[in-house]
Amino acid sequence: MGLTPSNRDAQTRADRIIADYARPLWQRWLLSRETAVIVALIVVAIVASIVVPNFGTTTTLGFLLLDATPILLIALPMTLVIVSGEIDLSVASTLGLSSVMLGVLTKAGWPIEVAMVVCIVVGIVAGMVNGFLVTVVGLPSLAVTIGTLALFRGIAVGMLGTTAITEFPFEWQNLVQMRFGTSGIPVVMVLVVALIIVFSLVLHFTPFGRGLFALGLSKDAAAFSGVDVDRTKFIAFMLTGAVSALAGIYWTLRYGSARGDNAIGLELSVIAAVLLGGVSIFGGKGAMHGVVAGVLLIGVLQSALRLANVSSDAINIITGALLVISVLSPRILGWFSARRAASRRSRSTPALTQPQ
Repeated sequence: MGLTPSNRDAQTRADRIIADYARPLWQRWLLSRETAVIVALIVVAIVASIVVPNFGTTTTLGFLLLDATPILLIALPMTLVIVSGEIDLSVASTLGLSSVMLGVLTKAGWPIEVAMVVCIVVGIVAGMVNGFLVTVVGLPSLAVTIGTLALFRGIAVGMLGTTAITEFPFEWQNLVQMRFGTSGIPVVMVLVVALIIVFSLVLHFTPFGRGLFALGLSKDAAAFSGVDVDRTKFIAFMLTGAVSALAGIYWTLRYGSARGDNAIGLELSVIAAVLLGGVSIFGGKGAMHGVVAGVLLIGVLQSALRLANVSSDAINIITGALLVISVLSPRILGWFSARRAASRRSRSTPALTQPQ
């Protein structure tokens, strides 16, 4: 019995990854897409510092990191989801719903600390809804999260309409904006770095993370290997909802405004950063340090373009172009690698001689 197209694609991806691990460790680290993104980040940052006025200041660094924080937060669990072969397009809507909940509860007189906990719980529930529909009902994650994108955003807008809540405790807003001395680095980066370390350890050094990679390569093979497929995916979606809600709290305090339309379109930047950082859209491949570099690369580009007075529409076009390139480039590189390998095999195969 022949392989189905989906199984054949999974086998091809598995063969490529096995071939990658046949190379020496230094080649896997230096000659990788993640390293290329890090190098691109450094080059773009240096060029922007030279070309764009005021880019290389500590003030710009501070605002760049503040702007990149919600994307970086959501990109961490999004990496887990995409590595498993799924996707979550509802993250920005979950952020918006969390923002509205924080505003409504704070206005109603709830202590903001309690309101934050409730917002995280709401995010977990939103993630559980996505996970239930994908793992239990068996619907494709793309269709599910497009639906919940509209659902969560509709609930957020319905709760506040076109109004905004702007009264929040000053000490919390000040904490989000606070910097370490004159370095320009926001204090909130301590939380971000801690989460980067946690998600990196989970993805690369735990059975749960190895199960995500196995799922991305082949769901059937992962199940035969002992991976609880549904439970693993469910947890990944739940984490995405929780961290998206955390990003909603940050967004609300940073901008001092709870609105139903907060962070519309942010999912585009998140997915673009994850894919740009080397995570395969088909699952089974990726590294957290590449994702962090991808987020910072997009942040540096957007910050430099804004300082250069480029319009927001043009910036969105560039972000979309990066997303398309991120999806296409692995396919193109894989095609060239396959052709080169086939050419080497044909040259190394001895010609058959005809019998006398």
